[in-house]
Amino acid sequence: MPSIFTPLPAETERKAPGTGGKPPVDRRPTGGGGGGGDDDWRNSHRGPRELLYRVRAFIFCALAGDMMFFVVLVVLFYARQAGTHLDPRTLRQVGDWHPILMPPILFLNSAILMLSMLTMELARYHIFQEIDVLEEWLGLGRPALRRALPWLATTLILGVLFLIGQGVAWEQLTAEGFGFNRWSTPASYFFYLITGLHAAHLTLGILALLVCVFTLHWFKRVEYRQIGVDATAWFWHAMGFAWLILFAVLTFGQ
Repeated sequence: MPSIFTPLPAETERKAPGTGGKPPVDRRPTGGGGGGGDDDWRNSHRGPRELLYRVRAFIFCALAGDMMFFVVLVVLFYARQAGTHLDPRTLRQVGDWHPILMPPILFLNSAILMLSMLTMELARYHIFQEIDVLEEWLGLGRPALRRALPWLATTLILGVLFLIGQGVAWEQLTAEGFGFNRWSTPASYFFYLITGLHAAHLTLGILALLVCVFTLHWFKRVEYRQIGVDATAWFWHAMGFAWLILFAVLTFGQ
């Protein structure tokens, strides 16, 4: 006996009126389909985290070149220190390296730069503080930027003080007869070369700090402000550690 009930199909498709064809069925993706927010966030080509990693990679590559440059300077410093020339009177190989005494203000400058590294790291810490960043994401103000700006400004002031102190050290050496001219001794020549090139690199860091202090509030997205402070912090720390090594070479390596 045939059943009066006919099983309904799992999915009913309506015919277009006036035709015998079936229109395509638009099924909504469920479960393992693409297009979800999580998939976009984990995409290796998207997201603020990946942008941060790329900026860091660029900074590291640039700093690696700078560090190699300073390594070459140190190698030349020791090679020139060990160099000799022939004395026409005695016909013997003699050295012409005469060590110079480091101005005491350089020790104060080093302490100032180390303090600026601490304040820079505090600024970086506050710009990444999770609770404050969450409030910025929710549009409840800019607490992370507000807490980081004073430390950025302090780092900027300390960096300017370091450069002023370097200028004072150069004036003191010039007054003692160790100027940077064609009559310079090899030791004074390398002193000005090493400290001058480091000061030029630190000036770039000061310019980056100026950008952070005066333009970060214009960035609408919090991740851009984080990336700006993070990149500046890595560059600043690299210049601080480079100065420690260079200062140790100039002080104890002659």
